[in-house]
Amino acid sequence: MLLEVGFVVGTYIGFRLSERHKRASKTQKRVVMEHSKHQYSRLKKIVPKKTYVEPHKLPEKYQTPKIEFVKKNKKADHYLKVSVAELGLATIRQFIYPPIAPLYLGIFTYNLFPLYRRAERSLIRERRIGRDVLVTISTVIGLATGQYFAMGVGCFFYYLGDKVIILTQRHSKKLLTNTFEQLPHKVWCIIDNVEVETPLEEVHINDIVVVTIGEMIPIDGIVVDGIAMIDQHALTGESQPAEKSIGEKVFATTIVISGRILVKTEKTGQETTVSKINKILQNSVHFKTKAQLWGENWAEKGILPFLGLFILTTPILGTSAGLVILSAHFGTRIRVLAPLGTFTHLKWAYQKGILVKDGRALESLMQVDRILFDKTGTLTNKALSVFKIILCDDYGEDELLTYAAAAECKMSHPIAKAILNHAKASHLTLPNLDDSKYQVGFGITVSIENRVIKVGSARFMKMEGIMLPDKIEQAMTDAHTQGHSLVMVAVNRQLIGAIELQSVVRSEVKQLVANLRQHGIKHIAIVSGDQSPPTKKLAEELGLDDYFYDVLPEEKANIVEQLQKEGKSVGFVGDGINDAIAMKKANVSISLMGASSIATDVAEVVLMDGTLHHLTDLFDIAKQLETNLQTSLGMSFVPTAINLTGVFFFNLGYTTAIVIKNMVFFVGLGNAMLPLRKLEKEKPKAEDKSPGDILD
Repeated sequence: MLLEVGFVVGTYIGFRLSERHKRASKTQKRVVMEHSKHQYSRLKKIVPKKTYVEPHKLPEKYQTPKIEFVKKNKKADHYLKVSVAELGLATIRQFIYPPIAPLYLGIFTYNLFPLYRRAERSLIRERRIGRDVLVTISTVIGLATGQYFAMGVGCFFYYLGDKVIILTQRHSKKLLTNTFEQLPHKVWCIIDNVEVETPLEEVHINDIVVVTIGEMIPIDGIVVDGIAMIDQHALTGESQPAEKSIGEKVFATTIVISGRILVKTEKTGQETTVSKINKILQNSVHFKTKAQLWGENWAEKGILPFLGLFILTTPILGTSAGLVILSAHFGTRIRVLAPLGTFTHLKWAYQKGILVKDGRALESLMQVDRILFDKTGTLTNKALSVFKIILCDDYGEDELLTYAAAAECKMSHPIAKAILNHAKASHLTLPNLDDSKYQVGFGITVSIENRVIKVGSARFMKMEGIMLPDKIEQAMTDAHTQGHSLVMVAVNRQLIGAIELQSVVRSEVKQLVANLRQHGIKHIAIVSGDQSPPTKKLAEELGLDDYFYDVLPEEKANIVEQLQKEGKSVGFVGDGINDAIAMKKANVSISLMGASSIATDVAEVVLMDGTLHHLTDLFDIAKQLETNLQTSLGMSFVPTAINLTGVFFFNLGYTTAIVIKNMVFFVGLGNAMLPLRKLEKEKPKAEDKSPGDILD
C-alpha cells in the first residue's frame, strides 16, 4: 500500500517536472523563433498560416462565458466518467479481485491529478492550506490504508459536485442572458426607401429598423413612425403592454405584440440597456454578503483546527476516524451555496422588475428602520392634473380650456398633457390653428380664428407686456403655498384666466405605506423642496411620521447623515440622478428612474417600471434571501456536526461520512435554487403564447 502511495506521488512529481521542462523548452524555442522571424521578415513578407482552433482551446482572454462553460463542462464530464470507472475498479480491487491493482492505480492517479494541482497551487502560490489540501491528504491516507472503495466514492462525489455546480451556475446565468441571446440575427432596415434584410451586427447608429407584430426589437432607439403595443415584461417587469408611438423610446429584447414601428437606432449590441443590465447583474454577484463573509472566514479559520484534530485523533481512533474528521470540514459548501443563493434571488428580483446593482443591498435592507421618500416624481406622479380653472374675464371655463388645449396640442411635456387630458375629459372640440408656427420659451403663441392666443407662465406674460390682475396674483400666492402651479391664458394681449395644476399622488402609495409598516419600518418621512403646507398635507394624507420641506438636493444628504448619527439605518427612495448625494450617503438607495437611466443612476436598486408597485416585493425578496442564506449556512454545518458526533460516539465509517456530506450538499443546492422554481411558477402565461394568441 505504501508502494502505491509512492507510485502516485512519484508519478505526479515526475509529471510536473516534465511539464516544467517542456514549458521552459517552448519558451526558449519561441525566443529563438521570434529572433529568426525578425531577421527573415526583412527579406520576405510572412503570411501566417490559417488554422482552426476549437473555441474551448482559445486563450482565456478570447473566451466568452459560453465558451468557458463548454470548456469547464467538457472537463467535468470527462473526469466524472473517469471517476465512475475508478469507483468500479476500486470495488473490484477491494472486494473481488485484488490483482487488478495496477489498472486501478493508473486510473486513480490520473483522476486525482486536477485535485493535486489545486492543492499544489494552494500551498506554493497562495501559501495557505485550503480545502484541496485536506482532500489530498485524505486520498493519500486512504490509499495507504487500503480504503479503495471509500476513495472511489469520495472521488465520484467530488467530480459529481463539480458537475452539478457548473450546470447550476450556468443555468442561473443563462436566465439572465437568455433573452439577450434570442435577438434576431437579421433585421429589416430602411435603405433608400426600401426595406433591406440586414445582419444585426451591421446595424449602426441612426439606421432605421422596421419591427412588426411578433418580432423582438433588436436595438435601443426612438420610434420615428408608426404605433405599436410593446411587451416590456422581460425588461421592466411590467405585466401590461405599453403603447409606443412617435418620439418614444423602445428597448432591445422587448416584443411588438401589435402594430408596426420604424425605430431610429441609438444603441446596439453591448451598449443596449439590456446588455448593461446583464453586466450589472453579473457584477453584483461578486459582492459578498456579511453572512457569506462570516461563513467563509470560519471555513478558512477551521482548516488548521480540523487538521490538528485529525493529527491528534488518528493515533487513538485510527485512520478511518481521522479521514472522517478531515471530510467534516465545511468550507466548500459555504463557498458554493451562499453566492448561488444570492445570485438566484437577484434574478428573482429582476423578474419582478427590480434591478439590484449590489447584492449586499438586499442584506442591508433587512436592517433599514427609516425610509425617506423624495416627494416630486416619487410619491407623486410626474404627470400633472388640472386642479381648477380661474377666470378673470367674460370667457367661460370651456372656452379658456379650449384655447389652451389647442395651443398645446402639438406639445408633449407634462403641462400640455394635463391640459389636453382635461379637455378630452370635458369632451371639447379643438379648433384648427391658423398659424401652426409657435415659439417655445416660457410659453406658446398661436393664432386661432384670427385671435392671438398666448399660453404660459406669469413671467412669459410679463415679458409679453401683459398685466396680471390682482385676482391672478392672489391665485399665484395661494397655489404656491399648496405646491401647485399656474398656467396663464391670454387672448389678444388680454389675460382671460389661468389653469391651476397639481401633482397626483401615486395610486399605490397608501397600500405601500401599510406594507412597509408590516415589514418593520418604524419611521417613514417625506423629503421635499416644496413649502411646508403641501408637504405637511401629503404626509398627513398618507399617515407618515415626519416631513422635511424647503430642502435643497444637497441638504437631503445632511438629513440622512443626521439620522445615521442617531443610530438609524436609512433607506432613500427617489430620483437616482438628482438625489445622488443623499443616495450615496443612505444605507440603501432605491430609484424610480426606470430602465432608460441605469447607466447614470447611482442607486443600488432600480425599480425598472418607474413606479413603487414592486417596492414591497423588494422587501419580500430581501427577507427570503436572509432566510435562504441562514438555511444554507446551517446546512453547511449539519454534516460537520453529524460526522464528528458519529466518529466519536458511534464509530461512523469514512464511506458513510462521505455519503452524508454530499447528500446534504445536494439538498443545499436545491435550497439555493428555490427562487428559480418560484420564477417558473410566476412566469406570465403570455410568455408561452404567440403574439397572435395574446391579441386574441
